[in-house]
Amino acid sequence: MVVAVYLLDTCILLEYLLDQDKADEVERLLLSASETPMAVTEFSLYSIGINMLRKKPADRFIVFVDDVLAAGRLRLLRLGPSDMAAIAESAQRFGFDFDDAYQYVAAGKHGLTLVSFDTDFDCTDRGRKTPAELLEEPPMVRDRPPTKTARRRTRKP
Repeated sequence: MVVAVYLLDTCILLEYLLDQDKADEVERLLLSASETPMAVTEFSLYSIGINMLRKKPADRFIVFVDDVLAAGRLRLLRLGPSDMAAIAESAQRFGFDFDDAYQYVAAGKHGLTLVSFDTDFDCTDRGRKTPAELLEEPPMVRDRPPTKTARRRTRKP
């Protein structure tokens, strides 16, 4: 079984989905997910759904879920009630909002490197990586490589 190496913050995926300045960089990172396993939290999925359904047609969100999650490009992680104390402690310790504290705790619990554009993580012991930094590094895989190739998604102009 392949274990994820990186946890993508909500802002990374929204950058791509909302076609913002660094969308192409994020797209290249997502396409490399078959070589370097990545994960996203269930909280991020819900945040993205809320954001996308408010700004874009529902079909764009469904295509994202099908292409990225259902196709197995990203692993979906969740935290439980027993993790809420760690989230609250991280929020107080680093001045995080709930979203940042959730991502920070999820990355720590699962031994993942956090990928984010959010500089708030720079003050932590774990820090963060940006998509550009990861694209410069050779692929990392724990255990064996994936046996199923991910579908390649083409972006609409």
